[in-house]
Amino acid sequence: MSLTARLVWAALGAVSIAFHLWLVFSGLVPNLVSRPLHMALALPFVLILAAKTPFQRWSGPPLAALGVAACLWVAWNHDMLGDQYGYLAGDFQMAVALLLLFVTLEMARRAIGWPLPLVAGLALAYAVWGEAIPGEFGHPGLPMASLFGTLAIAEGGLWGKLTGVSVSVVAIFVIFGAVLNAGEAGQGFMNVAAAAAGRLRGGAAKVSVLSSALFGSISGSASANVASTGAITLPAMTRLGYPRALAGAVEAVASSGGQIMPPLMGAGAFVMVELTGTPYSDIMMAAILPAFLYFLAVWVGIDAFSLRHVLRGLAPEDRPAARIVIITSGFFLVPFGILLWGMFGLGVTPQYAASLAILAGALLLALDARLTLDWRRTALRVEEACTGAGRQIATIAAIILCASIVIGVLGLTGLGVKITSLILSGSGGYLWPALLLTALACLILGMEVPTTAAYVICISVAGPALTALGLPVLQAHLFVFWYALLSTITPPVCGAVFIAAGMVGENWLKVALSAMALGLGLYLVPLGMIANPDVIALAAEPGAALVAGAKIAAALSAISFGVIAPLNPLLRAGLVAGGAVLLFV
Repeated sequence: MSLTARLVWAALGAVSIAFHLWLVFSGLVPNLVSRPLHMALALPFVLILAAKTPFQRWSGPPLAALGVAACLWVAWNHDMLGDQYGYLAGDFQMAVALLLLFVTLEMARRAIGWPLPLVAGLALAYAVWGEAIPGEFGHPGLPMASLFGTLAIAEGGLWGKLTGVSVSVVAIFVIFGAVLNAGEAGQGFMNVAAAAAGRLRGGAAKVSVLSSALFGSISGSASANVASTGAITLPAMTRLGYPRALAGAVEAVASSGGQIMPPLMGAGAFVMVELTGTPYSDIMMAAILPAFLYFLAVWVGIDAFSLRHVLRGLAPEDRPAARIVIITSGFFLVPFGILLWGMFGLGVTPQYAASLAILAGALLLALDARLTLDWRRTALRVEEACTGAGRQIATIAAIILCASIVIGVLGLTGLGVKITSLILSGSGGYLWPALLLTALACLILGMEVPTTAAYVICISVAGPALTALGLPVLQAHLFVFWYALLSTITPPVCGAVFIAAGMVGENWLKVALSAMALGLGLYLVPLGMIANPDVIALAAEPGAALVAGAKIAAALSAISFGVIAPLNPLLRAGLVAGGAVLLFV
């Protein structure tokens, strides 16, 4: 890419950053202004910058121009459209609505592939022609002016609550992560992890676990986590003689945990705030113990694997000096400290606290690990932060906007209520069968749909059924969110495994089998949250939460060690059975 092009995209990214920060500090802005402008800023990054094929390169600019024009038209006419209550007036407005829906589907297709746009397209087809379906799963029919108006010019579809979360909260934390990643924070994560775990048995693998947990807390993406931390940890593990399948599995499993590690949680935490009405700080406190238990199970699994293979720690010369660890840790501890101080000390909103942390992180871009200044390096880091933030905001916007179409159709047609009734009848009115049906639905949907979108769609149809069976709202949401992650390491479609396998040059199925054994916590912790609900009550009942956490930790350790370690069959069965009893009783 030429210097001019790089500067143009960095400038557009800077505009996107400035816009989203301005929304935090400016007070109330009409939803039909902020949300269409959010989409308008995202479109060029997906349709032009990310174009891969010749067709995408020549079709991207005109499609982006049309989409931006339609978004600007909605924002400019928000007062008039608000008085129409979601009913389109005339052929021009119908054309704008159809254009916005088409551009949203194409934007999502180019950003993440066919599956989610296909689900959204099927939802639209059901809304249009579902009245022809006989029986319970048909619907009475909807006037087209009302259907497409609600989806495109009102706050019931594209500009609904989910997009509001993307605009006001997710974008701010994405900017936070992009600013930290552009500086020394990523290396700081690696240095702290290497100093803490590098000398231990299986040290290189445990460095991967710790660094992925730290890095994942700001990236919220399993794929990004594998690609970034894996570039350092995978060569280290293979150089020390770790089996390639195991090395890839460690990185895939550890990186998947980044999506359940507060504060970002793959944008899921912020969507959960909107859908449950629970304050962000409470969700973060509820999620922290289960996330710790997941990484504990991975840690124990690495110890068990070390009895089957020789898993050495890092050599002394490969471990960073204490001075470097202390200095580089400040590059993420200072912004994180400001974030937590803002939320819990000042009592401001998460997005306001994150905005303060962004300013601190931006100032730190000027320094390196030797605390020297280099303005050329700083300029390159600022460019990287701006372009990276613009890209990531656009990708999440594409996912959220497309998922909003599905949610809008579920509400307009009543299909969500019908699927909820199906789950209730299929479970016979019992909670655990309903949980298993929900888990299966999450796994299937999550195979090709990003975690946040899979969570949103599954909770929309299964959430009411679970709460009707007596499950508290937050518990139901955390259960569904965790199981939406299953597909990151579970065949046949396991994105984190594919990337890790490619990086180590190993057969992906071998990596997946090791990953499933090492990532048992992903399958078991959600069940533990249901059987031991105190584990998510850390804010309200810290004592009870810690007791429940210790119980689940013992159960996970026994099961993980029993499944992986080379033990005689009787001892293996005893450990697994004992752990299962402890988990559920």
